Amino acid sequence: MSENIVLLEQVNKNYQQLAALQNIDLKLAAGEVLGLFGHNGAGKTTMMKLILGIIKAGSGKVSVFGVDPQNKKAWSSRKKIGYLPENVSFYDQLTGFEVLTYFARLKSADKKQVAALLDQVGLSFAENRPVRTYSKGMRQRLGLAQAFLGDPKLLLLDEPTVGLDPIATQEFYASVDQLRSNGASIILCSHILPGVEQHIDRAMILSGGKSVAAGTLSTLRDIAQLPVSIKTQGINEKLLDNKKLAAFMVAPNLLHVPESEKIDVIRELMSFKKLTDLQVETPTLAQIYHYFLENKKAGTTQEKAL
Repeated sequence: MSENIVLLEQVNKNYQQLAALQNIDLKLAAGEVLGLFGHNGAGKTTMMKLILGIIKAGSGKVSVFGVDPQNKKAWSSRKKIGYLPENVSFYDQLTGFEVLTYFARLKSADKKQVAALLDQVGLSFAENRPVRTYSKGMRQRLGLAQAFLGDPKLLLLDEPTVGLDPIATQEFYASVDQLRSNGASIILCSHILPGVEQHIDRAMILSGGKSVAAGTLSTLRDIAQLPVSIKTQGINEKLLDNKKLAAFMVAPNLLHVPESEKIDVIRELMSFKKLTDLQVETPTLAQIYHYFLENKKAGTTQEKAL
């Protein structure tokens, strides 16, 4: 069984009268990527701060690399953690190269990584320029390079693609995939849901400090029972003649099918000789996210421990 790099058990955190986190359970194994989603104020950043040891839980258990992050023994393991806050800030008078060199020294990381990481995030051309001349996207790239220092075994990334162009975003996710393949565990917070789902193993959706849904996307799709969309071409006039298929029709060339019946319906459609094209779309992460948040508002959300 994989070691739990991060373990939260019935964690609660209050800020005066505000319940920032309520009864949170989380297990994150080596090499897993967790997508942490929720609106502003849902509790995502508070959870990250607990894991980093910046704040202390009001109650419950928090363990990172087998140690309470508030314990003095946790200091030795912090160099194995990479963190990118939502709003990155650096010494504006330093160059990009100097900023990374400074953080490498703090983390006892190999300074030879600095040039390689600047190249990886596309900042080699500006490594000798003061950070005050950097655009928001360039600062975000520098923040990513800082988080990747020291080959971390746990990465906490809060809105990492904000300010990145599409190519830089693609390169970022390639880096995430590479780190995961090397055994790193990653918690990724993002409001930008398209493009995230193929890079995460599991998801947790927070609302009002509570976990309203958690599990693999496949599990969450099963709970939500959102339909699979199947669009056809070439057989529109024939679909109504098929009683089985007609029951799923929502438009002349569009079927909404339960996940459990998807394969049977596709087989049925493939029997039509005049079928010229078939497009299958499973419920997206954005649809899953909105489903659970709406059900939370209605008081009908099924909560599932991760």
